[in-house]
Amino acid sequence: MSDNIYHYIAPLPEGINEAVLTCADGYTIYTAARLDNESRYKAYQHALQHIRNNDFEKDDVQEIETAAHQ
Repeated sequence: MSDNIYHYIAPLPEGINEAVLTCADGYTIYTAARLDNESRYKAYQHALQHIRNNDFEKDDVQEIETAAHQ
């Protein structure tokens, strides 16, 4: 991965552990502030998996999440 990855801890809504957005020079990952360190690490790794799998080029969100949890 040659893109920059920025990480912020943010107050995300209940049920959302991480969010990934594309930005001009890479990606920004937000992880939920309410998570403990281990859960935040897992959420961050989940977000990285989406980046590695080029999921931002895909259209079917259900397919993306199904593949990410296998």
